[in-house]
Amino acid sequence: MGTPRETRDDQTVEVIDRLEAEYPDSTISLRYSNRLELLIAVILSAQCTDERVNAETEHLFETYQSPEDYANAPQEELAEALNSINFYNNKAGYIREACELIVEEHDGEVPDTMDELTELPGVGRKTANVVLQHGHDVVEGIVVDTHVQRLTRRLGITEEERPEAIEQDLLDIVPEGYWVQFTHLLIDHGRATCTARNPDCESCVLADICPSEKGDGDIDLASGDPW
Repeated sequence: MGTPRETRDDQTVEVIDRLEAEYPDSTISLRYSNRLELLIAVILSAQCTDERVNAETEHLFETYQSPEDYANAPQEELAEALNSINFYNNKAGYIREACELIVEEHDGEVPDTMDELTELPGVGRKTANVVLQHGHDVVEGIVVDTHVQRLTRRLGITEEERPEAIEQDLLDIVPEGYWVQFTHLLIDHGRATCTARNPDCESCVLADICPSEKGDGDIDLASGDPW
């Protein structure tokens, strides 16, 4: 196993420094051209790869271009347009209902506050943070997706388990100027190297400071299970 830095703050800064060097162009991978498209894409990305979402939204955004378009679309029609997405039926319902509220309560504009966004169906704090950061240039939190959840635990940065608790923990540790980029760096590393089932510890730039490193480590701190 690797040996983490003495404090969680030092460990976090070292992780950021190394991952910035490894992924200098790290950024959001969902494709969108406006706030509504961003909101739709993030709702669809729950438990689904960004690659799959991007393939689906390429034609979706040509067909539906306004909140009214989604709100007025029959449920069956919208669900059929999303049928390659995980849980497409539920997500079609969330999108229709969210767009109804956007039309009725927000003059057709995607809200720009955490409270208003999380009132929309299918929108939790993670989704709201993405929309605020990349749609409104408002940074008030850290996006905790499955990669961030897994890597921060594996690296000994947090012992929290729930995304909401992890985010609150990270807000005290991650330098504020990195609240957005921290997520992108961990997502890139989670996809490329520190995968859920079979992380490539031998080629990992963080192996020597990772307490979950498989070389002689016994436990995956992300799950608490033996390797």
